[in-house]
Amino acid sequence: MSNQTKFSPELRERAIRLAHEHRGEYPSLWAAAQSIASKIGCSAHTLLKWVQRQEVEAGTRPGVPQAEQERIKALERENKELRRPRAFLIYLRIRMMRSNWSTHAE
Repeated sequence: MSNQTKFSPELRERAIRLAHEHRGEYPSLWAAAQSIASKIGCSAHTLLKWVQRQEVEAGTRPGVPQAEQERIKALERENKELRRPRAFLIYLRIRMMRSNWSTHAE
């Protein structure tokens, strides 16, 4: 059972927009997030993460966009799958070499 509350994309977009619009009225983004989050019904940390993720996606904050993260994960999975048969073939080759060596040593 998950403790996460699912928020609709519309609510997230509205919260992010409000945080950007009212950012100048507060000394920091965290202060703005605390004020807005209490009105929307999410935690300030959650809202802050949404804003930061949106800024990464927009290119205004350093980081790896979500699409790029998914692409990297897919490539890593593919790489791992490709290594498995190679490792097995190396294991078989070593085993075959050992059995050949033991028969020649006698």
